Amino acid sequence: MKYLLLLLSLSFSTLLFGQDFEYLKVKQDELNLKQTTIDTNASAVVLREFGTASVGIDDNNGYLYIDFHYHVRIKILNKNGFEHANIVIPQRKYGDKEDRIYDLKASTINYIDGRIVTTELDRKKIFEEKKNKYVTLTKFTMPGLSEGSIIEYSYRVQSPRIFNFKTWEFQSEIPKLHSEFIANIPANYNYNVTLRGTQKLTSQDAEINRECLRIAGRPMDCSKMTYIMKDIPALIEEDYMTAASNFRSAINFELSDYISIRGVKTSITKEWKNIDYELISERDFGGQLKRKDIFKDIVTIITGNATDQLSKAKNIYYYIRNNIKSSGFIGIYSENTIKKALDIKSGNTADINFALIAALSAADLDAEAVILSTRANGLVNNLFPVISDFNYVIAKVNIDGKSFLLDASEPLLPFGLLPLHCINGQGRVIPLKKPSYWLDLKASQKRTTRYNLSAELGRDGKLKGTLTSYSFGYAALNKREKILKSSSVNEYVEKLDESMPGISIIKHEINNVDSLENPLVETYDIEMPVFEDMNNNPLFFNPFFIEKISKNPFNLNERTYPVDLGSESELRISMSIKLPNNYILTDKPKDLNIGLVNNGGRYLCTTALNEGILSFSQLLQFNKPIYESQDYLSLKEFYSRIIQLQKTDIILKR
Repeated sequence: MKYLLLLLSLSFSTLLFGQDFEYLKVKQDELNLKQTTIDTNASAVVLREFGTASVGIDDNNGYLYIDFHYHVRIKILNKNGFEHANIVIPQRKYGDKEDRIYDLKASTINYIDGRIVTTELDRKKIFEEKKNKYVTLTKFTMPGLSEGSIIEYSYRVQSPRIFNFKTWEFQSEIPKLHSEFIANIPANYNYNVTLRGTQKLTSQDAEINRECLRIAGRPMDCSKMTYIMKDIPALIEEDYMTAASNFRSAINFELSDYISIRGVKTSITKEWKNIDYELISERDFGGQLKRKDIFKDIVTIITGNATDQLSKAKNIYYYIRNNIKSSGFIGIYSENTIKKALDIKSGNTADINFALIAALSAADLDAEAVILSTRANGLVNNLFPVISDFNYVIAKVNIDGKSFLLDASEPLLPFGLLPLHCINGQGRVIPLKKPSYWLDLKASQKRTTRYNLSAELGRDGKLKGTLTSYSFGYAALNKREKILKSSSVNEYVEKLDESMPGISIIKHEINNVDSLENPLVETYDIEMPVFEDMNNNPLFFNPFFIEKISKNPFNLNERTYPVDLGSESELRISMSIKLPNNYILTDKPKDLNIGLVNNGGRYLCTTALNEGILSFSQLLQFNKPIYESQDYLSLKEFYSRIIQLQKTDIILKR
C-alpha cells in the first residue's frame, strides 16, 4: 500500500479556494453526457463531489465532534449503473456515543423532451438497518430512475470521534470527473495527513480560517486545507485482492497531538513503547494475558501425557478451541474476560486467543499476543502507531527456535495454520515483558489438491472408475468448511454431485474430516457418459473436466494493485484410463510446459497412450502468495494460454 505523508504549510490568504456546487443546478453538458473519456465502458460517473469536515462543539455538554457534509452528483449512463442509486450511509457507535445524520435530501433529475423533470426522495422510503451493535445503516434508493438520469444527494453527519478526523476517498468503483474535500482543523489540533493510492492530487492549498471555532469563550483559528482531484479512473475490483480500501486513492487524518485551552500539550500519536505500556496496562488486553492463574490447577490435565513442548502446545490449543466458541465478534480487546468466556463457553476472538496465551503461559511455554488487521479491514499504517488500525488478535508460541501462529477461534484450523483473513501484511507482536515488534504474516502451508482418476472406457461409451482427491492446507480447510455447512457428509456429496454435470457419484468415502492435521481424503466411484455412439470414428474427448479453468480471473488492461493469493498453491491431476482394444491416439492437447518469471509458477500438461492405457496429467503451481502489479499482464497471459489449451480434445481412432 502506498502512503504519502503530506507536509502542508499555511498561507495567510483569504482566497476561497474551493466551494460547494449548487444543489440541482445542472449544466446542459451534464444532461447531454453519454459516456466519459476516462472510461468509455463505465455505467455511471460522478460528475461532481464535494465534502467538508470541521470540528464543532456541543453547547449543551461541551463535547467536541466532527461535522461532515457530503454532496454528490452522479450520471447514470445505462441500466447497469442503476445499482449506484442504492445509497448506504453508515453511522458508527463509540461507547455511549454515536454518529448522527442530519439534513438528508436526495433528488433524481431526468431530461425529457427538452424539459428537466425532478423527482424528490420520499422520506418515508428512507430505512434504517442495524448491521451489528456497532454500526447502523441508513439506506434508500433514488426514485424515478432511467438511463441518463442524474442523481444528487447530500447530508451531514456529526461524529463524536475526533481521533480519525475524516477519511476522504477520491476513488471509487466508478470514475469521477471532480472530487473536492475541505478540512477545517482548529489550530490547537495537529493531525498526521497521508495520501494513499496511486492517483495524484490535481491541486491542494492551505490557508487560515479566522475564528472558526469558540471553545470556553475563546476564539480559535483553523487550518483550512483543500484537496482536489480530477478525472479519476475507477478502482475496479478483481479476484485475489485484499480490501479495496488499501488501494483507493484517499486522504487520511490521524490526530497526532492537541493543546488544551490551558496550554497543555497532549500527544495522541505515540511511540510504540507508549502503546506497549498502555496495552499491557489495559484490563481488557494485558490484564487478560496475565491471567495464567486461571489454568494453574487444570493445565496438567489439559496437557495430559504430553512430555515435549510442541505436544503440550497442541493439547492446549485444541482444548481452548473446543471449550470456547466464537460469539461472532472480533477485536483486540476482551469483551467477557477469559474467565467468563470459559464459564459461558463463548467469547470474541480476543477472549479466546487471550485464554490460549494465558493457558500456554501456565504450561511454561513462551506465548505472546499478535495484533493485526484482517484482509477486509485493510493494511495497517506503519508510518506511525495507529491502534485503531488493528481489529484482530492471535497467539504466537515459540518452541525450539520456531514460531507458531495460532487462532483458536476458528473450529476447523489445525495447529499452526492461520485463517486466510489474518494473512495481511504485518502484525505487531505484544510481549508482556519485552518491546513490541513487527512480524510478517505469511501462510504456513500451501493450498494443495491432488486428484487421481483410475478408470476404464467401456463399449457403452461410459467412463467408470475411482476418483480420489487429497487436500492439504487451505484446500483441506475450504472443503471441511463446506462439509460443516452441510447437514451431513451425504448432503455435501449430493451438492458436489449436482455441481458436476455429466458425472454421477455412485459411491463415496471421506476420511480425516475431523483429523485436522491430516489431509482430507475423498474417494468416489464415478460414472461419466463420454460418447453417445462408440461406432463413430474418430471419437472426440475433452480430458479437462476436473477443475477446468473456463474464465480468466484477470481481465483488466492494467492493474495498479497486487495479485494477492494469500498462500502458495498447487493443483495436480493424474488420469489413467484403460481404452477398449484397437484404439489409437491420433491427436491430443499440445504437451505444454510454461512458467512465470523468477520461478513464480508453472503449468505442465502431458498426454500419452501406451499399451491401451491413456495417461493424462496436469500441474498448476503458484510459488508466491503475492504478485506485484508489474507481473499482472504475465499472469493474464499465463491463464489465457491454459484456457486455450483446455478447449482442445483428445482424438481417438479405431
